[in-house]
Amino acid sequence: MEPLRDDDPRTIGVYTLVCRLGAGGMGQVYLGESPAGQLVAVKVIKPSVLDEDSRARFLLEVDSLRTVYGPFIASFVAADARAERPWLAVEFVHGPDLMAHVTGHGPLPLVEVASLGALLAEGLGTVHEAGLLHRDLKPQNILLAATGPKVIDFGLAVLAERRSTLTATGVVVGSVLCMPPEQTQGERRLDRPADVYALGAVLLYAATGHYPYTGAGWQAIARRIEDPTVPPDLSGLPPQLEPLISAMLALDPADRPTLPRATEQLVHVMAGQGLTAAQAKRRLAALTPEAALPEIVLPPEPAELPGSRPGYTPTVLDVAVREDDEAPPRWGDVPSHEEGAPDADAPSDDAAPPAPEKPGASDPARQSVRLSAPLRIAEALRAAYASDARF
Repeated sequence: MEPLRDDDPRTIGVYTLVCRLGAGGMGQVYLGESPAGQLVAVKVIKPSVLDEDSRARFLLEVDSLRTVYGPFIASFVAADARAERPWLAVEFVHGPDLMAHVTGHGPLPLVEVASLGALLAEGLGTVHEAGLLHRDLKPQNILLAATGPKVIDFGLAVLAERRSTLTATGVVVGSVLCMPPEQTQGERRLDRPADVYALGAVLLYAATGHYPYTGAGWQAIARRIEDPTVPPDLSGLPPQLEPLISAMLALDPADRPTLPRATEQLVHVMAGQGLTAAQAKRRLAALTPEAALPEIVLPPEPAELPGSRPGYTPTVLDVAVREDDEAPPRWGDVPSHEEGAPDADAPSDDAAPPAPEKPGASDPARQSVRLSAPLRIAEALRAAYASDARF
């Protein structure tokens, strides 16, 4: 994660940008925060990557992502392909990508590789059941989190395919390294075995730190992938994984195992190490401890100037209060306010003796409260009724 730069936008759509998460040939990725505080990963796509036809295809692609759900798929949140700076927002996954982890910590142990493969196979199966393919699975598109791996960048696969015909070497090589031969040959009508091949290449990288084929450039790599006389480089691969990975990297798509079959064999590898799939998943998750996230720093509120607000003095109004100079009236007595009538507050010869002083009756706050005539009448009736009541 890096701080925002001066030329970075501060908002994309409804999201406030917090920091940079990374960059690639397609654009810049930011950590964004929704108005309600939900974190998302916002990928702002370079306008140069999208012409009018690509914008339309990208719009259809992200529209289909709304139907893809699964525990190992970073869920689609929002997108705007028509914006001046097109963007795509997905669920934020707090963890490094597989390439960064292998680069920084070395290849994964056998059990963790088997668990990673089984979980990713289930995740890709969810995508295939929705009638979609990923088409650009690679270590950079797999994030490692405490809850398990997550696959990202489905909506950008169509752009990666278009980009592969250009000469942006840094981007093309990253995709070609895990591409099946039918894709490097320009076949657009790909099927599920294409993702199976890419998953095999990813697992080989996770276990060894290298890809099936390497070369001086993406054209050289593509030629090696398509050549039936050049087998994939499986050096350093644990022998327990070699039969499966070799089959997943088969030149002919029909020779590759299905995702359920791959999952079954990977679970068998875990069992051979004395672990259940759930135990192996916990070991995989333990590789990536969660780190602290930056937060949006809100600007300080302006200091309030003295006297900027009118003063306020609270007043207690107790409708049951009776002033000390008032005598409780007898039942039926109603004070009159007609011209010449005696004041109900004035003492009379037959008035009852004053009531004993109540605690707090001398409180200035209470003495300052004088009830209106209707409230005095109500209080008089209440007091008279209370004096005659048997309870």
